[in-house]
Amino acid sequence: MSVRPIRLLGDPVLRGGSAEVVDFDSRLRALVRDLWDTMESHGGAGLAAPQVGEPVRVFAYHCAGYAGHLVNPSLRPLDEQPNEGPEGCLSVPEVDRLCPRYRTVLIRGWNMHGEPVEVVGSDLLARCLQHETDHLDGLIFLDRLDESSAGPTRPEPPQSRPTQHDPAQLHPAEQTRGDRSFERVRPVAEQDPYSSFGGTH
Repeated sequence: MSVRPIRLLGDPVLRGGSAEVVDFDSRLRALVRDLWDTMESHGGAGLAAPQVGEPVRVFAYHCAGYAGHLVNPSLRPLDEQPNEGPEGCLSVPEVDRLCPRYRTVLIRGWNMHGEPVEVVGSDLLARCLQHETDHLDGLIFLDRLDESSAGPTRPEPPQSRPTQHDPAQLHPAEQTRGDRSFERVRPVAEQDPYSSFGGTH
């Protein structure tokens, strides 16, 4: 088990945004395993790479009976109905607040092997997926608390950090992913033996 220290609110890595992954290699697979181990150790429902000091677009989750990880996720709400619910964060320990989130979302991205993954989530799972995607955009759930009853907004993410990889060397999955339709989505449970369900993200 490889458990990393969790970065706490105030650490600049939580606010700097995240670069897209372009190399689906052993380093990425090690990061995903570390995210699982760290999430399990702290009893979390999800954990994003910036929370362990890695400013890349990767997170792991195990929530509402679904478990998996996403690389380079893109999230889309499937309704406009605001839904307030309790939320906490491993990077903001011992703080729980009611936070507005979309009730149902679709998220698509890749697994650590470069294979496409698409997940439809509602209620608690949707909340978890939105929470972790926010981390990749430099947002903390506390930033959502003053939003109007019209529902959460999707702000433009901060400028991504420059990657050290050559964009011309994209993984084949990145080169061919195109713009897949959201209409061809089914719920996916990508189970991981390292994961465990917990209460905070």
